[in-house]
Amino acid sequence: MPGIENANPFAYVSTETIPQSPPPTAAKGVAGWLKTNLFATPRDTVLTIIVALILLWIVPPMLNWLFFDAVWTGDGREACLGEHVGACWAFVEAKFGQFMYGRYPAELRWRVDLTGFLLIAGLVPIAIPSVPYKRENAIYLLVVFPIIAFMLLTGWPFLEPVETSRWGGLLVTLVVAIVGIVVSFPLGILLALGRRSNLPIVKTMSVIFIEFWRGVPLITVLFMSSVMLPLFLPADVSFDKLLRALIGVALFSSAYMAEVIRGGLQAIPKGQYEAANAMALTYWQGMRLIILPQALKLVIPGIVNTFIGLFKDTSLVLIIGIFDLLGIVQQNFTDTNWISPATPATGLVFAAFIYFIFCFGMSRYSAFMEERLDTGHKR
Repeated sequence: MPGIENANPFAYVSTETIPQSPPPTAAKGVAGWLKTNLFATPRDTVLTIIVALILLWIVPPMLNWLFFDAVWTGDGREACLGEHVGACWAFVEAKFGQFMYGRYPAELRWRVDLTGFLLIAGLVPIAIPSVPYKRENAIYLLVVFPIIAFMLLTGWPFLEPVETSRWGGLLVTLVVAIVGIVVSFPLGILLALGRRSNLPIVKTMSVIFIEFWRGVPLITVLFMSSVMLPLFLPADVSFDKLLRALIGVALFSSAYMAEVIRGGLQAIPKGQYEAANAMALTYWQGMRLIILPQALKLVIPGIVNTFIGLFKDTSLVLIIGIFDLLGIVQQNFTDTNWISPATPATGLVFAAFIYFIFCFGMSRYSAFMEERLDTGHKR
């Protein structure tokens, strides 16, 4: 037919970009979110309704007890007595100093505050990836700060001395947790490497250490470190009770840390080890530059989980007479000036909130670092 040879053979191909259409009304806004996340299927709808009913049954009484019917001010137990009295926050306000510092002298508590400020001043720069001078910050946190903190908290050698038996509350909780975390991490790495070593003596000693400490409850470790350890020391050598607890907690947590890190080492392909050898790197160079960075990235959740468990396990130091946050809260339940039905529950809720803040913070930061270090390709 005439003109066929001049027709565009690609006339069916669009030459213009079709403008983007708006999403359906049911898929955007609050209604779209609710339909997608809560009412997508009949089963989701039933579960949403059940959860909503449970929340309506639990949340209003909880809010009434925590806030609306709570006692916020008062000088004694009389303020927290009554038929419809909620939480006794006046008790927390009155005992807040003990909950934070224990029996640390009130006029010297500025030392604890200064120590906390110096700790935060070192943690914040090293925790933010964009802040430079990471090596200097690490040296400050691992070398300079422990010395300054020891001098401030104990008073040695120039300030007024404060015995560790007077420490308590959140101060002791943080001291035990931080020391346990800082010591157990590098020791756990060495134990994990030792358990995977080809040297029979090193491997055997690492296995014995790890299995021994993993097979003993922490309560037993604390009791043995407090009561039995002095029996094995010379008569002229004495360890502070808090120092004994720190040693026990650090050794105990390092065994669990070693197994977490060993799992990361086993997940590294054999080719990575061979690549390190092919580059003529020594064992320690290969571990430091190639193997450990990958292994530690893989087990960030397990490492942080161990840290969180260690932070909560610090409450067990009460068994050897060291009053951490939970211990000092329980001790104040016996204060005759504040004995009331609402006092124990209020104190425990306050302690639980403090523990939650620290544990949730560690969990969120680990999630942030895990996402930042994730080099995998999704989809």
